[in-house]
Amino acid sequence: MIAIDPKNQDVKENYKLLIGSVIPRPIAFVSTLSEDGVLNAAPFSFFNIVTADPPMIAVSVQRRNGEQKDTARNAISRGQFVAHIADEHYIEAINETAASLPPDVSEVQLAGLTAVASTNIEVPGIAEARIRMECVLEQALPLGGTDGSPSCDLLIGRVVQFHIDDALYNNGRIDANGLQPVSRLAGNDYAKLGQQFTVIRPS
Repeated sequence: MIAIDPKNQDVKENYKLLIGSVIPRPIAFVSTLSEDGVLNAAPFSFFNIVTADPPMIAVSVQRRNGEQKDTARNAISRGQFVAHIADEHYIEAINETAASLPPDVSEVQLAGLTAVASTNIEVPGIAEARIRMECVLEQALPLGGTDGSPSCDLLIGRVVQFHIDDALYNNGRIDANGLQPVSRLAGNDYAKLGQQFTVIRPS
């Protein structure tokens, strides 16, 4: 087995090991609203559940050359964002929104996606998503970095409204096969849900 000290590698080398090892990763497609009212959206695979009481999720938004991305800046400014679950139905459009665009250009419009009003927050969601979660920003934590400047912004959002496609919802549970979620691997690779199996947890 190869032993690697991350201190002996650069950021890119450590990044490759992380994204190649922590797989598959769920993808949050996050929409935010700029101070000027521009609806921005971008996908993030550093994403997961924090707690169910109250329901919270976390999205880590990596900075670019020390600068906050639109998603982090907008979410912190407004204190709100919408997290959508990426699925096979609109993954191509999601991929288009990953392009580097100026803050005054809407990725939503560029990708031909449809904005839909939220129930409890100002930030619109994306109609094509079969699951979306309206979130109020609970905390934003600047983390990482080796030169005194953070390398990411960890956004912790409290879910204040779930929106779930009728066809996916059954007695409080989500139909995973019907959702057809897409997850991130390394490089340009993605994964579908694939084969499932059951292991009973010990009491």
